[in-house]
Amino acid sequence: MTQHRPPEPRADPRADPRRPLTLRDVSEASGVSEMTVSRVLRNRADVSTATREKVLAAARSLGYVPNKIAGALASQQVNLVAVIVPSLSNMVFPEVLSGISAGLEDSGLQPVFGVTNYNPEREEAVLYEMLSWRPSGVIMAGLEHTPAARAMLDSAGIPVVEIMDTDGAAVDSVVGISHRAAGRQMAEAIVAAGYRRIGFLGTKMPDDHRARKRLEGLTEGLEAHGLALAATEFYAGGSALPKGREMTKAILTRAPDLDFLYFSNDMIGAGGLLYCIEQGLDIPGQIGLAGFNGLDFLQGLPLRLATVDACRREIGERAAAIIAGRGADGLVGGVRVELTPRLDPGDTIRRI
Repeated sequence: MTQHRPPEPRADPRADPRRPLTLRDVSEASGVSEMTVSRVLRNRADVSTATREKVLAAARSLGYVPNKIAGALASQQVNLVAVIVPSLSNMVFPEVLSGISAGLEDSGLQPVFGVTNYNPEREEAVLYEMLSWRPSGVIMAGLEHTPAARAMLDSAGIPVVEIMDTDGAAVDSVVGISHRAAGRQMAEAIVAAGYRRIGFLGTKMPDDHRARKRLEGLTEGLEAHGLALAATEFYAGGSALPKGREMTKAILTRAPDLDFLYFSNDMIGAGGLLYCIEQGLDIPGQIGLAGFNGLDFLQGLPLRLATVDACRREIGERAAAIIAGRGADGLVGGVRVELTPRLDPGDTIRRI
């Protein structure tokens, strides 16, 4: 008479940390078939709530993470959103990224970030790498790209949202503000306050296209009142408080009769403000100042620098909503959202 031995119990999969966990491990731990486990982990609707909870509890207890790359081989797409920005050291972009993360929450999509350092060739290389992973969408700062990067975006076959700027032709969707309009808005405020000898100070010039467009808008706005920029100070490197001090000293040494300084961003603007305070200049009577971006740290300065709120977090949230199909019309592509920048005169523009 043949005796049948019961199957030997399988070793605890956690006993050997070098062996990757499999669907079979989750199946055995939860007591359901591998096919059902697969359905649950792919978020299929044809599984009961009780079974779903049992499978997810088993997966959590084992520390199982599904191989989404393997799953993507069939769909040719992963649940990642490529997010490409010029800088993470610039205080502007972390708030944009925070908005994107919030906008993608509960969508099943995860942002993956790449940084270009304002270099077009670097942007092209980052985009190439990210598209090779077949993301579900791309969110990219700016409208200016190399011909090769533009070609990759045109042929990606996925939603593309260019953010921060609306002054130009978009590949697909765009969310941002008009920087030329922001420059003209600042020109109107400067002229209305009675300033006539205006200087512009900018970093990352000319690679920061948005700062360049604000300068163009400022120039156009001044020309409409018969005025022209009296002086400029440019720096190709990044923004920092010491650099703002240095640039302000340089431009006022060269043109001491300036009565207004418009900085390309709040960081160098704050440095310029501190320099002017140290020099004992009457602000805003003798000289007015303004920056751009509306950064929170301005609240801690001796005087509140005039600035323009560039709607950074809202831009991130609205871009993510487009990628996730959560727009007002449920549209994923071909959406244009132009937000209105808000000028805050702070304490550094004369009140007329």
